[in-house]
Amino acid sequence: MPKLEANLQFMFNEFPVLERYDMAAQLGFKGVEIQSPYGISIEDIVYRLNKNNLKHVIINTPVSDPDTGMNNISLRPDRKKIYRNRTAMAIEYAHGLKCDGVNIGIGQAPDNFSKEEINETLLENILFASDELKKIGVKALLEPINVLDQPGFFVNTSKSAINIINRLNHPNLFLLYDFYHMQIMEGDLARTVSENLNLIGHIQIADNPGRNQPGTGEINYSFILQYLDKIGYENWVGCEYYPTKTTQESLSWADIWL
Repeated sequence: MPKLEANLQFMFNEFPVLERYDMAAQLGFKGVEIQSPYGISIEDIVYRLNKNNLKHVIINTPVSDPDTGMNNISLRPDRKKIYRNRTAMAIEYAHGLKCDGVNIGIGQAPDNFSKEEINETLLENILFASDELKKIGVKALLEPINVLDQPGFFVNTSKSAINIINRLNHPNLFLLYDFYHMQIMEGDLARTVSENLNLIGHIQIADNPGRNQPGTGEINYSFILQYLDKIGYENWVGCEYYPTKTTQESLSWADIWL
């Protein structure tokens, strides 16, 4: 049975952030994820986790550029020091929240640098983050994202991310596979997941088009979730979608899973 968890940056937006932990638990979730917990103290989040018997599954490294606001410092040769400092922030929170993984961030290709410079910088930063996260027993997760929502995203297919993972061959580097993004970019979802199961550290779901809850678009999640069980996927499945109404109303598809 898939272990569904709620993305609190997308879901339960009817409530203040900390109350979203309570609501997720009340509706049956055993795990949660959130991209950016950094405006809240670790102690306040841990209180909600303990109160609700929740697992905090993943967070993201904060990768916004202080000058441009773009989430791509992992690609900029002139931002390596900032990326290392942000990795330290992610490690502090991931350790305090007892996360399984951290999405270490890629972003849109910056101007004024060659593709070779960008690629070398990304590889260096990935290795750094993978090493540092390994020290606390947390997975480094690499997520390809579609170029319709984020034009110019530097790693935008599962193949390109897997090539990086295989090239670096780091024992603590894994693929974050998002069905929504990969449906847009390549399709062939079930085969891709099955063939790369050993590399996948986390999965996220939303339907396409619209990035709404399963059952609102073209992806057959009734099949997909059963298929994940069939092939032996044992990690968490993050619900990273925009509810079309309230979050509770959007969860009818998950009744058999929660």
